[in-house]
Formats: sequence, structure tokens, C-alpha cells
Amino acid sequence: MPAASLETTLELWSTTLRQAKHRIRSLFAAPSVAASANAFLDGLLGAERRKTGWMRAEAAGDPGPWRQQAILGRSHWNADALRDVVRDHVIETLGAPEAVLVIDETGFLKQGHASCGVGRQYTGSAGKITNCQIGVFAAYVSDKGHAFIDRQLYLPKAWTGDPARMTAAHVPAGITFATKPHLALGMVARAIAAGVPFAWVTADTVSGVGEIELALRRADKGYVLGVTGQHSFWSWGPRPRCRARPRRSRQPSWRRTGSASRRGRGRRGRACTTGPIGSWLR
Repeated sequence: MPAASLETTLELWSTTLRQAKHRIRSLFAAPSVAASANAFLDGLLGAERRKTGWMRAEAAGDPGPWRQQAILGRSHWNADALRDVVRDHVIETLGAPEAVLVIDETGFLKQGHASCGVGRQYTGSAGKITNCQIGVFAAYVSDKGHAFIDRQLYLPKAWTGDPARMTAAHVPAGITFATKPHLALGMVARAIAAGVPFAWVTADTVSGVGEIELALRRADKGYVLGVTGQHSFWSWGPRPRCRARPRRSRQPSWRRTGSASRRGRGRRGRACTTGPIGSWLR
């Protein structure tokens, strides 16, 4: 990369970072808290391989990590308001009518038991059940780029059913158990209510096709939602009548042919193949 081009790129990055800090300034009442937030952001973007509190403090020239830790645990500011600021900036920069809203979850591996929402649960980050936190995220994707616009921490029932543990972790009052699909549905609803321009939503089998599918149909949004192998569905249009299941043969199972067990099952155990999906099952 030519030197002039590199200098131009670095100046563009610096200008954009200053603008981002200016946008979030109103979220912090005291100038000292806003300065700590800026230092925290600088630390996250710094060159340190591990973003520990001490390493971030050292990069900011602080004697210890307490100022930046206060941003996360003791200072009073509205995290949801920050989420909305980020979302609005993303839409201004990347907004497009044919954009896609991507819903997915990820896990954060942990060793202790005090982190909010931590517990033994499955995460794709490790490919197994392990001690971790789970977060559900919404990303905005268009032909101009992609960025996160929403997030929610998943709290297992072991947490929501233990008020003392919730209080110790400073979980706001009124938070109750919500499944991951329910958290995803809330993100879709917030995006629609905020007028986020998008044409499609995509999600994996965790979110499924229940309430999210109905909400997207009502909002006239397209969707591509993963389903499990046990999920029954059919193509649009009138549901065809299913063929009656043949009587059980008295022949040994290894001699049966054309059994209904080879085809998709409809209601009440009848063999039912419908639309183009049915042709694949035959």
C-alpha cells in the first residue's frame, strides 16, 4: 500500500473513531466517565492480544484497571440507549432496502461461576456442553457491509430461578426466563419498530420457525429459518389430503417393501408427502 494511501486510511479511521466517541458522549453524565469510556474503546481497538483490565489500563496510562472496570460495573448509563446509537449509525452507513437481518448465538467460555448467565450448556464455540455464557446477536448485512445492531445475554433457569444469584450479579429487577427464540423474536420486533430497512431474516434451528415466522409474515418480511429433521411443513397453498397408511404387514420387517415408514409422516401416522418437498421424500 502506498504511503499516501496508508496515511489517508489512518486519518479516515481516526476521524470515524472521533465521530463515534462524540455520538456516545451524551450517554454519560460526567466528563470523567465519558473519558473512561473513550479509553475503554481505545483499549478494545489496541494492539494487545489479550484485552484484560490491566492491559487496557496500561495502554491508557492508568495506574490500574479500576477506572475502566467502573464503566462496566459501577457507572450508571443506559446500555440499551448505546445499542440504539450503534444501530442508528449502522443504518445511516450500511442501510439498504434489500438487507438481511442475521440472528445467531455464540458462547463465551468461562472457568468460574460468578459471571452473569454462566453455566454448563451447549455452545458451538466449543462444539460441546461446557461452562460458558451464551449471547444472542442480530447482525445487519447489506451490499455495503455488515455490523452488529442488537444483542441479549441468555440467562438459564438456574439463574432466573435463583433471586440471590441474580441480585449478586446486579441483574435488573423484573428480568425473567426467556428462551433463545424469544430473545431473537424481541430483536426482530425492535428492528421493525425502529424502521430498520431489511427484506429478509435468516436464523438457524435454535430460533426455529415458531413465533418468529409468524411475526415476519405479519410484517411482510422474507425469511430463511433452519428447521430440525423432525419438523413437518408443506409448501404454500391448500394442504393436500394424505394417503391412508397401509395395514401393518405380517411379513418380517426385512421383507416389507413400500412401507409408509419410508415416507414423511402426516398427522395421525398417515404417510404424507406434499409439494416439492414431498417429491424429495419419495
